[in-house]
Amino acid sequence: MAVFDCELVGKIGSMALIRKDDNDIDYNIFSRLGAELRPGYIWVSSGATEIGRLDYMNRNHGSEIAGTPDEIKTDYAAQGQAILMENYRRFINPRYSVRQVLVEHQHFNNDEKREHIRRLLMRAIAYGAIPIINYNDPVDVEENRKMELSNLKKTKGEHVVECVDNDETAAVIANLLKTRTLLILTSADGIYKDHTRPDTLMQEISGANINEVVANIRIAQESCVGASRAGANGARTKLEYIIGPVQNGSQVIIGNARYRISELLSGSAPRTWIGVR
Repeated sequence: MAVFDCELVGKIGSMALIRKDDNDIDYNIFSRLGAELRPGYIWVSSGATEIGRLDYMNRNHGSEIAGTPDEIKTDYAAQGQAILMENYRRFINPRYSVRQVLVEHQHFNNDEKREHIRRLLMRAIAYGAIPIINYNDPVDVEENRKMELSNLKKTKGEHVVECVDNDETAAVIANLLKTRTLLILTSADGIYKDHTRPDTLMQEISGANINEVVANIRIAQESCVGASRAGANGARTKLEYIIGPVQNGSQVIIGNARYRISELLSGSAPRTWIGVR
């Protein structure tokens, strides 16, 4: 019987945390998540940049920050990060500690820093705290990051992670700890054979062993085209990221953020389940 360090690593995307039509935070989502997040769960949350943008606009009569793309992203992320954490702390059970963890690619491409993060997360589990993880966008400069990653690839080969996409961050963390379940929350009900047809939801991508599961993931990727918004990676990339955790013994669930975590885990809500049967 497999022994797991961590019960669940979960990830939620930016657009699932806002009410786009109202240009505001979706507090119902935070409330729903807060009711179910508990010790043994590690939560990767996007949203700082988009929430920071909405907060700035609401305080400045709808106007937006001017500047270069890097400057705009930096300023919005710095403004939104505090609000993101404020809402998780507000809605998570007050009996539980909440710990903010901001990461960058260097924390996972360096053995010593990777071990530091692993031990930090293991201590959070041991002390009954819930880590909320996000990429450290306020200090990230795209040009510098690309140069650093290019240099790393020259010395380490292709086994280099970027982690700007929190789908990748969640998968890397699920691999860092032996994780029972990797849960990816999106604005869709899962992975579709045809993204224009809701009736083509793939309820399961599985196999008798890990090799069969990976082969079936590759087949599923052939159906994946496009992304939910500009700047986001699509279902094909999500499936690429989750191969590592599947090979490490995790089950993976991809589902819609409008459902409760417990509903997605139990299968009572629509989802795509990925793993060995």
